[in-house]
Amino acid sequence: MPIEDDDRPRKKVPHEIGQDLSLLSAEELTERVALLKTEIARLEEAATKKRASRDAANSFFKS
Repeated sequence: MPIEDDDRPRKKVPHEIGQDLSLLSAEELTERVALLKTEIARLEEAATKKRASRDAANSFFKS
C-alpha cells in the first residue's frame, strides 16, 4: 500500500517570518537567532559575489 502524503512526517520549519514567538522557549529562540544569523551571512556573501560579478561585467563592457 503506498504511503499517502498526509501520513509522511512533515519537515519541521526552523523559522517562519512573523511567526508567534510566545510559545517558544528561550533556548529555542536562541537557536533560531543563531540559524538566522548564519542565513544572513550566507545571503550577504551571495549578494557580494553578485555585485562583484556585475561590476566586473560593467567594467568589461565600458572598456
